[in-house]
Amino acid sequence: MSSLLYYIKKEDHSGERLRKILEENKYIKFVSLMGVDLGGNATDEKIPVKLVLEDIEEFLNASIQTDGSSVELYNIATLNNAKVDLKADLDAAWFVDYNHEFIDEETGCPVGTLKIPAFLIHDNKKVCSRGTLERAEKYFKNSLTDIIRNNPEILENTNVDSPDDIESIELTAATELEFWVNTPEDKADLEKLFVSQSLKEQYWKRTHGVIRTCLEKCLIALENYGLEPEMAHKEVGGIHSSINIKGSTNHAMEQLEISWKFNKPLQAADNELWVREIVYDIFESHGLEVSFKAKPIHGVAGSGAHAHVSVAAKLKDGRFVNLFAPKDLKNDYLSPIGYASLMGMMKNYEVLAPIVTNTNDGFNRLVPGFEAPVCVVTSLGHTYEIPSRNRSVLVGLIRDIDKPKSLRFELRSPNPLSNKYLVIAGCYQTMLDGIKTIADLKQFDTKLLEAELSKAPSDKGFYLEEGRAYRDENNIFNYYTLEERNARFGQPPRTVYEAMLAFETYPEKLKSLTQGAVFTEAIIDSFKVGSLDKWKKKLSSRIIDRNIRLLTSFVKLHSHENMDAIDEVMWDAIEQIKYDLMKNTLKGPSIYGMIKSAIDVGNYKEASDLQIEAKKKMEEIQQLYVNYKKNIF
Repeated sequence: MSSLLYYIKKEDHSGERLRKILEENKYIKFVSLMGVDLGGNATDEKIPVKLVLEDIEEFLNASIQTDGSSVELYNIATLNNAKVDLKADLDAAWFVDYNHEFIDEETGCPVGTLKIPAFLIHDNKKVCSRGTLERAEKYFKNSLTDIIRNNPEILENTNVDSPDDIESIELTAATELEFWVNTPEDKADLEKLFVSQSLKEQYWKRTHGVIRTCLEKCLIALENYGLEPEMAHKEVGGIHSSINIKGSTNHAMEQLEISWKFNKPLQAADNELWVREIVYDIFESHGLEVSFKAKPIHGVAGSGAHAHVSVAAKLKDGRFVNLFAPKDLKNDYLSPIGYASLMGMMKNYEVLAPIVTNTNDGFNRLVPGFEAPVCVVTSLGHTYEIPSRNRSVLVGLIRDIDKPKSLRFELRSPNPLSNKYLVIAGCYQTMLDGIKTIADLKQFDTKLLEAELSKAPSDKGFYLEEGRAYRDENNIFNYYTLEERNARFGQPPRTVYEAMLAFETYPEKLKSLTQGAVFTEAIIDSFKVGSLDKWKKKLSSRIIDRNIRLLTSFVKLHSHENMDAIDEVMWDAIEQIKYDLMKNTLKGPSIYGMIKSAIDVGNYKEASDLQIEAKKKMEEIQQLYVNYKKNIF
């Protein structure tokens, strides 16, 4: 299938060129406009190519109506005003999605659908995730250009001599994808998974069998689509797969990771959506289930999808200069723009956090002990010449003194289902807040900026908050207790409800997102309402129902013949937790009963507090039951 068309570049997005391409590649039978709502869901509106060709200019430059009540635009596309328009993005890369199970009889090729990224427009405003990131890119570039023009001294510790040398500001972003695959119907053996992870038996281990085939097919597909894959490997989670008598994979449960080249922010977010579809289709076609959940298996490593961001200047002589990099990487960690950007993200993370993690599944991943970032803290390195690889922090500094162009920030909190459009937009918005501040204060001394970022909680800063530390070179999970971490780095939210409170609790920080009308008040409100709606519905139904099914599967295994006192003690503890969680009596409702009642009357704080209590009890009973079963023989 090497002759198949996989993508269409920007220069071919005219009506004339598109008509020629569609007429030459007759196996492309449909065109789909891909809008992305505020929940990160992509639309797939299939339109027969024949209709598109009837008036191709109208298709590309006008809009197509759709039902906005069916996408996540809470309080925007309401039932009495649900019309939403889809408008093609002529600047994005367009991909061809192939159905390899449906072969076109005329050409002998799989039937293809041309997927065109689009904007969701309501009342003449772009109200979607793609539109938000597009505004963020434009606002950041224009704002930084103005700041540099009015404060040329901000460039003194960079490799740009003068604002006059700059042709444009360029932003780059990159994401990566971790995911779990398993053969259908296989149940997770938590003990085997945990032991394998503890012994580091899986990380970067050689893949084999159908897993290897699928992973290699994914890399080839990414190359075909021009996504420039960089690496694929096994991750820390998983157990050794087995084969049947015919040599085929019989049982598999493994965690994998794929990464690909950076791009402009909007294209980087589009690319991740497309990579997810490629991975899903290839593994599913080989009989394997794929999960992009943040924490598909309790007690084992979850899946991250780190977001990388950087800022460069394109000079008039054609060179690109990383604006985060100082003149001498052996004498400074960052440039003034780099320090300001990092401090802006750290100071305002309370309002970026709910955008990064807005699901119950996402919060299941953010627990200590699995390299998951739960504290607002960064690491720069022990010395200027030795890069930091502290994986316990929220934002990592990726830095190589021999490669200044590669210097960037790695936000480690996102998961595969985080809305990367909004996450990346939020990164640039919060970074810009820091840049604006040092420009207003005329504070461009890198040593003073480093001291500000490295301040102790007792120190009063000129930008960062007193009572907080923002930099640490230790493994914060081993070096500090939970209470010490919360006191030093701030109390992180534990539920979706607690996360959404930040939009109200930190109005000054919220301005970092809404500046330049990038995150409009309507979008913030819609995202918040939608997140809370999904939180309460999934908590009161799916999560509680799933846990009840699990709890009822915990049955008494010992009899009088093999009974021991320790068995009785453990079983009594298990029974008591089951009783507390599930049993409604005349004396009062169970914890799950109280959660449902609190949600029904709109008391979300009580529901959130009870969710935290229930989660602790579930973790306790699961470990108790594992220990109980081990002692029965």
